[in-house]
Amino acid sequence: MVDLHTTNVLLGIMAAVSVFEALLVIGMGVGAFLAYRRVMQLVTDLEAHQIAPLREKVDAILLDVKAVTARVSQQSERVDHAISGTMERVDETAERVRSSVRDKVAQAIGVVRGVRAILISILHHDSRPKPPATAAGRA
Repeated sequence: MVDLHTTNVLLGIMAAVSVFEALLVIGMGVGAFLAYRRVMQLVTDLEAHQIAPLREKVDAILLDVKAVTARVSQQSERVDHAISGTMERVDETAERVRSSVRDKVAQAIGVVRGVRAILISILHHDSRPKPPATAAGRA
C-alpha cells in the first residue's frame, strides 16, 4: 500500500492557505468598504462645510452680476435711444437752418439782381446817344 500521509498533509496545507486567502480577500473587501465609507463621509462633510458656502457666495455674486448686466443693458438702450433722438433732432434742425438760409440767400440774390438790373438800365439809358435832329424838323 501506498503511503498517502504526505499527500494529505500537502492537501491540508493547501486547503488552509486557500481558507487564509479567502479570509484575506474578505478582510480586504471589508477594509475597502470601510475606507470608501470614510472617504465618502469626508467628501460629504467637506462639501457641506466648505463647498456649499462657497457655492452660495458664487451664486449670490452671479445674481449680482446678472442684475448689474441687466441694468447696464437697460441704461445703454436708454442712452442709445436718447442719442438717436438727439441726432434726428439735430438733422432736422440743420435741414431747417439750411432751408431758411437758402430762402434768405435766394431773396437777397433776387434783390441784388433787381438792383443791378435797375442800375444797368439807368446807366445804359443815359449813355445812349440821342438821335440827331432831322432836317425836316429845322425847316
